[in-house]
Amino acid sequence: MASVGAACLFVGLLCALYAVGASLVAARTGRRELAVSSRRAIYCLAGLLLLAFAILEAAYLRSDFSFALVEESSSTDTPTFYKITGMWSTQDGSLLLWVLLLSLFSSAVLFLTRNSLREITPWATAVLGVVAAFFLILMVGWESPFDTVSAAMVPPQGRGLNPLLRHPAMMIHPPMLYTGYVGFTIPFAFAVGALITRRTGADWIRATRRFALVAWTFLGTGILLGALWSYTELGWGGYWAWDPVENAALMPWLVGTAFLHSIIVQEKRGMLKVWNASLIVATFVLALLGTFLVRSGVLSSIHAFGASTIGPQFLAFIGLVVVFSAVLIVSRLDSLRSEARLDSLLSREAFFLLNNLVLVALALVIMWGTFFPLISEAVTGREASVGPPWFNSITTPLALVLVVLAGVGPVLAWRRATWSGVRRVLLLPAGFAAFVAVFLALATNAADSATSLAMFTFVSFVVTVVGQEFWRGAAARRSMTGEPLPRALGRLVGRNRRRYGGYLVHLGIAVLLLGVAASSAFLKQRDVRLEPGQSVKVGDYELTYRQPTAALSDDREGTGAPISLGATMLVRKGDESKVVRPARNFYPTRDPRKGVVSRYFEGEANSEVDVRWGLRRDLWTAIRPDISSLEKPIAEADRRFSKIGSEGLALIVGSLLENYRNNPPPATFRVIVSPLVSWIWLGGLLVVLGALVAAWPSPEARLRRVRSLYSARLGRELTQPRS
Repeated sequence: MASVGAACLFVGLLCALYAVGASLVAARTGRRELAVSSRRAIYCLAGLLLLAFAILEAAYLRSDFSFALVEESSSTDTPTFYKITGMWSTQDGSLLLWVLLLSLFSSAVLFLTRNSLREITPWATAVLGVVAAFFLILMVGWESPFDTVSAAMVPPQGRGLNPLLRHPAMMIHPPMLYTGYVGFTIPFAFAVGALITRRTGADWIRATRRFALVAWTFLGTGILLGALWSYTELGWGGYWAWDPVENAALMPWLVGTAFLHSIIVQEKRGMLKVWNASLIVATFVLALLGTFLVRSGVLSSIHAFGASTIGPQFLAFIGLVVVFSAVLIVSRLDSLRSEARLDSLLSREAFFLLNNLVLVALALVIMWGTFFPLISEAVTGREASVGPPWFNSITTPLALVLVVLAGVGPVLAWRRATWSGVRRVLLLPAGFAAFVAVFLALATNAADSATSLAMFTFVSFVVTVVGQEFWRGAAARRSMTGEPLPRALGRLVGRNRRRYGGYLVHLGIAVLLLGVAASSAFLKQRDVRLEPGQSVKVGDYELTYRQPTAALSDDREGTGAPISLGATMLVRKGDESKVVRPARNFYPTRDPRKGVVSRYFEGEANSEVDVRWGLRRDLWTAIRPDISSLEKPIAEADRRFSKIGSEGLALIVGSLLENYRNNPPPATFRVIVSPLVSWIWLGGLLVVLGALVAAWPSPEARLRRVRSLYSARLGRELTQPRS
């Protein structure tokens, strides 16, 4: 079956190349049949890649270790969920997922635009075919997911999944990111088509806006899932470390956010056309850059696959995209002139423009900090890097400005707002925000952190603005229709989904940043070494180390039974008490040739963090056990594995662990009390909800689409010659 999968990739490459050629000829000659043929070639590509994907997934499910990819990242005892998702834990498998998603997105948008944008679509098809062909060339020429081992060398067992990846959020995280990266290819391709044909109006935006919104939503969800994985799995206590690969995902999300705001201005006023073309190009380039950073090995990251053979190819392709796009935009500046001028700085379009500037500034700051090690090495010959304090010192003020803009911009009038109108919509939110600021400064220690106090104040401003808009709209509808308030609110949102979905997104971002501010400024952390019976106090909590735990755990995760070393701790807060059980698992190295496991402390390890979630605060505990009394005797037993076998090794390890429980060494604990950190993910859920509301077509939009399709068909019938 591996040969069938490889053939699917090769034939798929031919389909992509044919789609490029046919669509270019169709664009130049106007031959409709070639445009249809190129579109069907993309459909065929999607079918071939679905077949290739199914073949590889079937190999994972049946543990076919003749596939090098399956042997690398799975095993016979890996749970089914991780078998299904293990493919994208590898570099080759993630490339296949990338191009599969691209083919599905491309098929969807070409199907939806089959009767519209006839001048733009062939050029867009060519761009989509070029991008797909690039990824297929990488797989056919360098990183094939269908590489196999000879029949005589097929191991009876695979190496299993990396322990750090055995987390549901982490296995869903990559496809979310890839869906975001890939989704931005669609508006990029249609923007190129619009620039080439000089059809730079809002038609290409309307055709691809939902694709951009879906991509933005998936990318943001992927970023939040990565933060959740970091918080609950890595054992350091944070959710964001300004890691290069984390930054690589955040940059296209920020620029994509600017694009989604900017296209509203072009649709409403015919302005910011250069901005929109530049922003979608930048978003697509940054999406490619994020994919490049994971695979090139040029920057060290816990998320990266490490060094590979395709880094130079990626960099060359990114360079070609940048040069081609820049030349195209410059050559079409006369077609990108605004249809209107900025009438007033006190207007919605002016604030949207300011919002764009802040978002792009954030992305540039993050890019500079991310690539600073390479820049410093090129300039000085020595590699230097900047850490979280540098990032926080610059991004925090920009984030504060962004929150204010999220509250003010959407409620201003288009063209020119009056001061009386501004006072009417912002007086109550500003007053409530001032009250919150004074209250927090007097009643809490928020005044100790000026940036946090400012963030709390601005978030309360945004929350009030959004609540006021929902209330006013629902009340006005109730007064006109006599509907009950809940029904009026539902009907209001249903008929204005884009507007009120946007309000929910702004509210979610504000809540998320509130969680970031509170958990960063008022976090209490202790790293302490304790013996059984000793206690430590962190914030309002007193934790007592009661007894150690040590066991050879069940092999539920498919990489051999891990040694689990942990502790039982009693937590007291006032009259309340509970028990937490942090642990650390040490996984053995699997030898695929023998189908056995050994060498426990040479393998991977991961933390079993105990997190007690709460709306007000989280209690987070992790342990770093002292393994010095276990390393040498277990290593000696490993060396005798060929004589004593797996059962003998298990008996020796069990005896050593019993002695560890009876005579435990001190253990190092990290205890964190983190206020409002759960609000980060609650805010993320609000963002996703708002994006879904904004993306869901309203009945009026569907009716307009039906009318436009009917008009297009009627026009064709009227222009066709009669026999």
